[in-house]
Formats: sequence, structure tokens, C-alpha cells
Amino acid sequence: MISLSETVRISFRSLWANKMRSALTMLGIVIGVAAVIAMLAIGTGASRKLEKEVNSVGSNLMIVMPGSRTQGGMRMGSGTQSTLTRKDAEAIVSECSAVAAVAPVMRDGCQVVYGNQNWATSVQGTTAEILTVNDSVLQAGRNLSQQDVRNSTKVCIVGPTVVDNLFGGSNPIGEVIRIKKVPFTVIGVLVSKGQGPMGQDQDDVIYIPISTAEKRLFGDRLPGTVGSIMVKGRSDKAMHRAEMQITDLLRQRHHISDAEDDDFSVRNLTQMLKMAEQFTKVMSLLLGAIASVSLLVGGIGIMNIMLVSVTERTREIGIRMAVGAKAGDIRLQFLIEALVLSLLGGLVGIAIGAVCAGLISHLAGWPIVISLWSIVLAVGFSGFIGVFFGYYPAYKASLLNPIEALRYE
Repeated sequence: MISLSETVRISFRSLWANKMRSALTMLGIVIGVAAVIAMLAIGTGASRKLEKEVNSVGSNLMIVMPGSRTQGGMRMGSGTQSTLTRKDAEAIVSECSAVAAVAPVMRDGCQVVYGNQNWATSVQGTTAEILTVNDSVLQAGRNLSQQDVRNSTKVCIVGPTVVDNLFGGSNPIGEVIRIKKVPFTVIGVLVSKGQGPMGQDQDDVIYIPISTAEKRLFGDRLPGTVGSIMVKGRSDKAMHRAEMQITDLLRQRHHISDAEDDDFSVRNLTQMLKMAEQFTKVMSLLLGAIASVSLLVGGIGIMNIMLVSVTERTREIGIRMAVGAKAGDIRLQFLIEALVLSLLGGLVGIAIGAVCAGLISHLAGWPIVISLWSIVLAVGFSGFIGVFFGYYPAYKASLLNPIEALRYE
């Protein structure tokens, strides 16, 4: 029986003797692996980016929105009726055991001025708990205090985007800015959170005491009402219980009968964002699965070429068998040839796929992540393709009769 090293040497020599055909045979595998690597890199990168943005919004986060109102027979949509109050927020945090923190919020877009600079941003009247609810961190200065809310102090916390556009990156602590011509002293600067899942700039924000917002900036609203209530659950598992507790409590506080609809809505933002993240992961796998079809096509190409090769090399097979090669040697030789073509095509495809993914990322601005498992998957699948589609030609070659093979022209 011929040794394995000799069989491998013969296989490589045969492939090298037909370089062009070998290269064209590998082409299908190269394209398939490159497509899989590029699609998985883009899909995984998008999933990681969304996961980062979801975490930046805040963990275990819910938002309670006011209900809708009907005018002239038309339902105006959520938030068109002021049904939530600061008292509701206080009741939620004190009576709902599944809730960890609550921050009532009044928000509006305002023009902010500092010196000869101005900037349009989101101004939110809230309480000190907003940093806990949103998982925000102070870079410098201090947080809002209960005394600030109680005394309607004209102080504010600013996001990094506001600092860059008003102060040019210099330290804003202690400086006075004007919001709707009302002076506010900057007492804190937030750590950057970056872009949110919906594309919004989470750093383009100013927090002020909710009482100050009500009395000084948003005086046209009903006293005590708020635009929304941000809620942080105690844990991921407690989110559903928190939602039910909030719903029952607010229906009781708003005197809503069983036959009436809620005049508010509770939205589980964390669940919504995680569903979007899961959808991105599914799309990534779907793109990889679609791209892997070309690997199947490449495998069929390998089988076709190997079958042609068996026919062309019938006389060579006969000579080898006549000088002592066994059926297993012939089968192993063709299997090795198919496996080499697949694995070599897989390695070339990985390189091309990585280059294509990087090019797409550069031109389109999409994030990419080339993970180790995607490389192992692509190479392993290409090797499986080689063995699977190379076995039949190898088996057919091993069944040839040596005498008939020698007579073959």
C-alpha cells in the first residue's frame, strides 16, 4: 500500500499540473467564503453597535406616557392630553415594589446662549434620579439635588455636545448660560453616551430642576403635570411585574373604571430595543445563510471538475493500480485533491472577504466585526464541502477495473 505522504505528494503534483483548472475550480469556494465572511462581519458589527447603543440608553428602562384626547371625533394620539403628574411619579416609586427609581420629565426644544455662541438643544426638567434611571454618569460637577427642585434653583447639567458647541470644549462648571433668556448656572457635565438606537444624540441635552422648568420655562402647561415618567425596574426579570404594578396604580389614581381605556401608556423600552437587537442578529445569520448558498454551488463545481478529472485520468489510474495502488489509495488521492481545493479556496476567500468588508465599512460607514467563529465556520464548511462533493468522484475512481483503465484512450 502506498504511504499517505506519497499519496499527498501525487495529489499536489496533479493539481499543480492543471493550475488553471484548479484555480477555476476553487473560484466558487472563494466567492462563497468571501461572501459569508463579509456578510457575517457586517451583520455582527451592526449587532454589536446596536447592543452598545441599547446599553447606553439605560438598563431595565420603561417610560410612562400620557394618554390621548379626542377632539371633534378625532383621536389625537398619545401625549396629547396631560394626564400624568409629579404626584404620580412619587406614588410609583413609593408603592411599586418592582421599581427601583423614577424621574418625571418635562422636555422641550430651546435655544441656549452663552456669550456670542448659541445652540438649539433638548432641555429637560427633571429630578436628581434621572441619572440613575438613564445610567448616566457625571464627568465633572454635581448632580441636581432635592433642594434645587424644592427651591426652583436656576442650575443645570449639560451634555458633552452642548459643551462643545457653547464652550468650545473648555470647562463650563460655574458658567452662566441663558435658556429662553433665563440665566442658569452650569453645575455638572455628563459623560458622553454617544448615539442612541434611534439615531438621536444622547449627549445633546440639558437637565434642569423640574420645578424651575415648570415656573420659568414651560409655564404654559398645567401645574404639576409632566410630559412623561422615566422608570427603572429593579431587574430584568422584574420588568413585567413593574409594568403591571404601574398600570394598576395609575388606573386607581386616575379613577379609571374597568370599562374605560387607560389614559396613559407604559412602554418597556429595554424590551423594545432588545427585540431590535435580536432582529439584527437574525438578519446577520440570514445574510450568512444566503451567502453560504454560493458555497454549495462551489462544491457542486468541485464535484463536476473532479468527475471530469477521473475520466481524463482513467489511464493514469489504471497504471497506478497495475503497479500496486489499492482502491483506497485512489480514493484517498482524489479526496485529498478535493479537500485541498476547498481549503485553499476557503483561505483565499477569507482574505478577500475581510478586504471587501473593510472596503464596505470605509465607504458606507458601517461597523464590521470579523469574529473567530465566522472564520472557523467558513473554513470548516469549505472543508466539509470538499470532502462531501469529492467523495463520489473518488469512490468512482476507486472502482475502475485496472485492465479496462489501461485500455482507455
